[in-house]
Amino acid sequence: MGELTHLDEDGAARMVDISAKPVTERRAVARAVVRLDPATASIVAAGDAPKGDVLGVARIAGIQAAKRTGDLIPLCHPLGLDHVDVDGVIDVAAGTVTLTATAGVQARTGVEMEAMTAAAIAALTVYDMVKGLDRSAVIERVELVEKSGGRSGHWTRP
Repeated sequence: MGELTHLDEDGAARMVDISAKPVTERRAVARAVVRLDPATASIVAAGDAPKGDVLGVARIAGIQAAKRTGDLIPLCHPLGLDHVDVDGVIDVAAGTVTLTATAGVQARTGVEMEAMTAAAIAALTVYDMVKGLDRSAVIERVELVEKSGGRSGHWTRP
């Protein structure tokens, strides 16, 4: 574990000064899992949800959220993202929707928060799109899967 970089010498929250860091290619992948009743997952997979294309709307919501991460997370640096993608996979039998977000940028700081924000908002959007069918739907987790670039190099969830 390293030092807490978002605290100054007095313990006050601060934005990290990244001006001396080199610009490098950064990439991050995050995942969120939404658990649904299998009957609801079947409706989503068939494209028959009352609110429309659940995965399509979730994909767009995730991409929009990634672009707004600097506005949503107080100490994140605003980034001009080079790439964001959100992919959704439905497992009807398991009753899950797995959303995977990938973000990339050439910058002085990483894109982990952008990828995680995209996955989280995509998952919340799935919930919003199915809540009329299944109030028991739950977002089970949001997690960083992989990151690369910068001083710490490449990391993959074990």
